[in-house]
Amino acid sequence: MKKLIAVAGAFALSMVSLAGCSSDTSTREMPAQDQAQEQGVEMATIIDVRTPEEFQEGHLEGALNIDIQDPGFAAAIDELDPEGSYDIYCRSGNRAGQAIEYMKQKGFTNVRNLGSVEQASEELGVSVVK
Repeated sequence: MKKLIAVAGAFALSMVSLAGCSSDTSTREMPAQDQAQEQGVEMATIIDVRTPEEFQEGHLEGALNIDIQDPGFAAAIDELDPEGSYDIYCRSGNRAGQAIEYMKQKGFTNVRNLGSVEQASEELGVSVVK
């Protein structure tokens, strides 16, 4: 009887261990934006404040390009919903910080500086595309 209990216990333990080895990695490997959309959670709008040339060199998939150095920057920001959530990045985080300061002056409260395009990609789990 003890032998049967030991075998049953070992079997149960091996099944629990194997459950952790499942080949279904869809949740772990799915980018944060995709996971949120799948769960019905609204994600922040991603804004790249670099120049169009920098944007073409590589930007986050789905990002808006609103060049902070463009004369139309203020008008483009005015078209956004101040109640929305915004993740902003540039080359180093400097221009993103400037954009955030402007947006805060305009009443935006949910804005976040993600630094560089690489840092933003890592933080959000969103691919860089060209």
